[in-house]
Formats: sequence, structure tokens, C-alpha cells
Amino acid sequence: MPRHGRGRPAAKSGPKPGGARSGAKPGNAGKNAGSGKNARGGRGNNRHQRGGQRLRTVLETSAGGLVIRGLLEAAATPEPDLSRLEVALIGRLDRRNRMLWSMPKGHIEPGETVEETARREVLEETGVDGTVLAPLGTIDYWFVAEGRRIHKTVHHHLIRYDHGELCDEDPEITEVGWFAFDTLPRRLAYPDERKLVETARTLLPALARAEAAGENPGPQTAQIVDPSRRSTTDDRAPERRTPEESGS
Repeated sequence: MPRHGRGRPAAKSGPKPGGARSGAKPGNAGKNAGSGKNARGGRGNNRHQRGGQRLRTVLETSAGGLVIRGLLEAAATPEPDLSRLEVALIGRLDRRNRMLWSMPKGHIEPGETVEETARREVLEETGVDGTVLAPLGTIDYWFVAEGRRIHKTVHHHLIRYDHGELCDEDPEITEVGWFAFDTLPRRLAYPDERKLVETARTLLPALARAEAAGENPGPQTAQIVDPSRRSTTDDRAPERRTPEESGS
């Protein structure tokens, strides 16, 4: 059974089916509704011209990934058993008060590689630290925010959990939790991330065997979260709408 893990005491209610989740922040629903953000942080749904002026197009690049724990346990059988794996996800409430789960990610800072960004963002958004083992895939999407039409590209990675406790102190995140790998197709809110799970399913057996054989990289030096970064909102909320909201 997945276990609670957080940077502060867990809520008294027991884990819900499908994974262990941290306690919800009751104030977030109202905050998101009042901010005018859509389900993934984009402000407003109007993709047309505003005031007769064409929206300026901006290109953004982010990195993140799928944090995996239990590789050694999965490799204990002749054929790696992926049902023994757990993954760390972040959850945010949309304007309909629905919890939308997704992979942690964030903006690439000047001088960072995509791998360094993925590792840093995972720590800042979930509280856990890990090692990048392999690229998982790239997705891209459009959204409108603050008078701009933004085309975002996100580089995802498979990241092995090394240490740390789940923590939802980031103000733009409602919950964080560990979930069984097999539940991801119905847990993740966005189809493109669900497709990445199928890619992960093909890569993880070899990574589990490599972990058991000591061939994967060892844990890196522990990172420290800069508290000031958790007060920003540049990439801490999801920008996209779900297929139901977009009418697809």
C-alpha cells in the first residue's frame, strides 16, 4: 500500500484508493477561482485578438519528469514487475474544484541544462530529490496568459527517487502524493502525459535491471530548496485546459 510522505504531518484521513496523497489545502480552490486562471495556470480562455490587437506569441521551454521509486523491488522478479513502482505527482484544483494530477516541471533557468532543471523543479514542487536516468520525451502545447499567446515545450525525464519527503509547501500546488505506476493512465489529467507513461513502460524494465546490477548512476549531492522560489508563480500552476474544458 502506498504510504504518506510529506514535509509536515499528514492529514488524519487515511490514504485514498490509487495512491497516498498529502493533505489538501482548503483555501486553494477559492484562490484559483478568483485569480482567473484556467486549469493549468493560463489566465483566461480567449485565444482571439484583444482590443483589436493580435496577441504576441512567446516561446517558453520547461523541464521536469516522472519520479520513480521502487526500481530494486521491481527488479526482484525475472521479468521486472512494474506494478511495484510508485511515482510522485503534483495536484492542483481547477476552476471546477477538480483535482488535476500531473508531472512536476518548470522553467529552465539561464545556464541550466534540461536535466538540471528537471531535478531542481522536482525538488521545488514535490520536496523529493532524485537522479535523472533517461529522457522520457518532449511535449508541447499552447495557452494564453497575461495578454500573450505562449507556445510551451516541456522536456520530460525518468528520475529515480533518491531521498526526501513529499512536501506541498509550494503555494501553487494543492497536494503531492505517491501513486502506483499502474494507476497513471487514469490518474494523470492530460493525454500527452499519459502517452509518456506508455513510453516509460518500455524503458523501465531495462532501468530496473540496471539498478539491480549497479549500472545506474549513484545518487547526486543533495539539493537545497531556495524558499524564495516557492513564492513565485511563473510556472508553478498548470497552463493547459483538460480535453473536457477545451471541447475536444
